[in-house]
Amino acid sequence: MAGFDPASYHLTEEMHARVKPAHDQAGSIMARLRFDFGTLTLDAELLETPTGRAVAAALPVSSSALTWGEEVYFEVPVQVPAEADARAVVTPGEIAYWPEGHCIALGFGRTPISRGDETRLASPCNIFAKALGDVKALAAVRAGATVKVTRIG
Repeated sequence: MAGFDPASYHLTEEMHARVKPAHDQAGSIMARLRFDFGTLTLDAELLETPTGRAVAAALPVSSSALTWGEEVYFEVPVQVPAEADARAVVTPGEIAYWPEGHCIALGFGRTPISRGDETRLASPCNIFAKALGDVKALAAVRAGATVKVTRIG
């Protein structure tokens, strides 16, 4: 990406040291994450992206869930810019970081701005992980629920 400044990712040396990638044969998977909403958990594979590294470095985090249609999102202490391939329309199971809101977004169906059956987030987001379970279970998450995100692998 032209004009990209790695310093904008706000990772300290300590954070870099905490991120120890565990790549698969293709080199695309860093680790696994667990999203624990109290009543349900969702595991995901962290992708090898600048956003994936920034999120991994910030873990563990605890936040309060918000909902928007069939999307659960929550604020995290990560500030990264939109990546070149950021997009608003995602496939359920793709886990995104919303740069404008400093939030992780888990879309599992239609949002108020979706067209047809698509899952459209508020604005372009960075895809940084892939869910390993059924994201439709997120329909049970209510606004205000505590979510804890940890690294499990």
